[in-house]
Amino acid sequence: MSVFRGLITLLRGDPQADRVVPPTGFTVRLTVFTSAAMAFLAVFALALSISAGRLADRWSGALARTATVRISAPEGQMATQAAAVLEALRTTPGVAEARLLTPDDQKTLLAPWFGPDLPVEDLPLPALVELRETAEGFDAAALRLRLSAEAPGAVLDDHTRWRQPLVTAADRLRLLAVLSLALITAASGAMIVLSANAALAANEKVIATLRLVGARDVYIARAFVRRFTGRALQGAAVGAALATGGVALLPGADSAGGFLTGLGFAGAGWALPVIIPVAAAVVAFWSTRLAAFRVLRGIS
Repeated sequence: MSVFRGLITLLRGDPQADRVVPPTGFTVRLTVFTSAAMAFLAVFALALSISAGRLADRWSGALARTATVRISAPEGQMATQAAAVLEALRTTPGVAEARLLTPDDQKTLLAPWFGPDLPVEDLPLPALVELRETAEGFDAAALRLRLSAEAPGAVLDDHTRWRQPLVTAADRLRLLAVLSLALITAASGAMIVLSANAALAANEKVIATLRLVGARDVYIARAFVRRFTGRALQGAAVGAALATGGVALLPGADSAGGFLTGLGFAGAGWALPVIIPVAAAVVAFWSTRLAAFRVLRGIS
């Protein structure tokens, strides 16, 4: 309850103490602008990092339980080797399903790169067998040896070389997001400290007068903390609202899963921008508090 009363007192303020802090001036504009700009950047950094991680996770998950067997053989042997591959996969532990892709399937796969009118029938494309693993998975090394003996033109691709870069990219993007947010927080705190220092220095004579009439440093510092916390909260709320609106205007997800679609927040993730103004207010509170007591100790 004491913490709750302290917050209520901080928000309500003290009209007499608030006169110590200049209501207008460059410190107001600097604090509000810095908070708004940093909140804007924080929301976009958060949205893009979550989107990139979600996209990489989706791609990695889609490839995790699938593999492909590519069959390259003379035209007269293609059907024989395809049948041998299907039979080998049917009796391989860990393989749940295997099917030979039809020319229409291959045309669909190649359409995003070459268009829907690609003459697949006239191209010397290898035959492709798509397989799905069970939860236990299969022994890729043993399957490769078996295929090399029963179908020399067959090559197994278990998508490991595609999965690992996606997982690594997702981890690095999340790390970069954390570092970006840390830098934004540090920059916001530094700018608010500079603004508070300037306001305190500009009111040195007023502070000296307040001390003469019995005002304590805690009373004076509380006025600066309250004013700068409110400014930071207001600016961050505006910046976060503008950034959230910008994120909402980004292209939505489509069935093709394009790289530049589906960027932004999803579901409960839309509540995350609300945290940004609150975090900005917390940073402003502690930054101003530390700066105020340090400067007040230096004012004789």
